[in-house]
Amino acid sequence: MSAPAKVSGALKSVDYEVFGRVQVFHYFPNQYTEQEAKKLGVVGWVKNTSQGTVTGQVQGPEERVNEMKSWLSKVGSPSSRIDKTNFSNEKEISKLDFSDFNTRY
Repeated sequence: MSAPAKVSGALKSVDYEVFGRVQVFHYFPNQYTEQEAKKLGVVGWVKNTSQGTVTGQVQGPEERVNEMKSWLSKVGSPSSRIDKTNFSNEKEISKLDFSDFNTRY
């Protein structure tokens, strides 16, 4: 596993909400979002909402966060259909608030 806090360069944080058919088999966040985040070396969290969307926060090196944003917008889990993804509160940060990426319930 990579160590995102030790990567040089600007750190970035962004909140997201994914709309579409995203809460299906094994739930979009549990298996696939965590797996992709860990592969990219970003930290944060993901959660299913009662409105049928998936929401969360991603933090890490700017280029890795941008890769995760692209994945959240275009790829997702194999059985999901992403209609749109909203990103908010995007900002540069001085340190990571999380040590890993996990699912919240």
